[in-house]
Amino acid sequence: MKKYKIAVIPGDGTGPEVMDENIKVLNEVSKKYGFELDYEFMDFDGTRYLKTGTVLTNDDIARVSGKDAILLGAIGHPDVKPGILEKGILLKLRFELDQYVNLRPVKLYEGVETPLKDKGPADIDFVVVRENTEGLYCGTGGFLKKGTPDEVAIQDSINTRKGVERCIRFAFEYARKRNKKKMVTLCGKTNVLTYAFDLWERAFYEVAKEYPDIKTDYAHVDATCMWMVKNPEHFDVIVTDNLFGDIITDLGAVLQGGMGIAAGGNINPEGVSMFEPIGGSAPKYTGKNVINPIACIASGQMMLEQLGETQAAASIENAIMKAVKNDIKSMSAGKMGYGTRETGDLIKEYLE
Repeated sequence: MKKYKIAVIPGDGTGPEVMDENIKVLNEVSKKYGFELDYEFMDFDGTRYLKTGTVLTNDDIARVSGKDAILLGAIGHPDVKPGILEKGILLKLRFELDQYVNLRPVKLYEGVETPLKDKGPADIDFVVVRENTEGLYCGTGGFLKKGTPDEVAIQDSINTRKGVERCIRFAFEYARKRNKKKMVTLCGKTNVLTYAFDLWERAFYEVAKEYPDIKTDYAHVDATCMWMVKNPEHFDVIVTDNLFGDIITDLGAVLQGGMGIAAGGNINPEGVSMFEPIGGSAPKYTGKNVINPIACIASGQMMLEQLGETQAAASIENAIMKAVKNDIKSMSAGKMGYGTRETGDLIKEYLE
């Protein structure tokens, strides 16, 4: 029997609750499809930071780097200043493990409400491939005369040919594998960011020559936002930089029904990838059995697909689709008609 070593980071707030339901479903589907998931739970969270002052150590990185994949619940503690855990855990894992693609499916399921009038599941079904280890998120820059009237703040966007090209190539490969519209849209701002997106544009069209079966498309980031709302059916695979990707994927989450159903992956195709729900730790709902676990369960589905267990992954997605079509009333916490644990049970039953 094939065995996968999985690092589990339940995290803060409602993270452990949604992770319990994810593991409940994963355990069931692994039995059904004949593989084993060997979990190691890791306390990379705000509670540990408050007790020890430690965010992530080199030993922590070494522990997760030996795994086949990472599952993350949520990061964010109300008693920890914003930015400490996000940079010290999330960004550090992405950078240290070279998870250079953030993969975000934007897919509306039947039975889930979207704020877009006259749009349905046939219209909202695309994927965003976001560069995940460069751009403005590298943290390069600094202050001059901080705290004075003459203060200057500089933040640099780092874009390397290697980083840009491998992200673009991933997008073309994904469009081919996805086999729907077979089109990749470059989302940028070539009319203003004339250095960074000159590099992106040149790399995009050079890589495109290797994929004659894939159509190419370009849209400024502001136009992309407008078309995502007006004509989401236009898109198949969107590729973009770190900052623009961060923004448009949150818009995408709203289109597909909200943070309660949106999941993503931080992908290193040659190494260890990490999968997580898009929503935060939602500390006000902790322990109340009302938070929606579907996004976390969907992140487990994405993990299995990345590991090559495609039938098991499809089984989870089909179970989610049945649950939201037949039973779940809303994606919002406390309004689902089912509790957190009951939702996990429901999806597990649909697997059977």
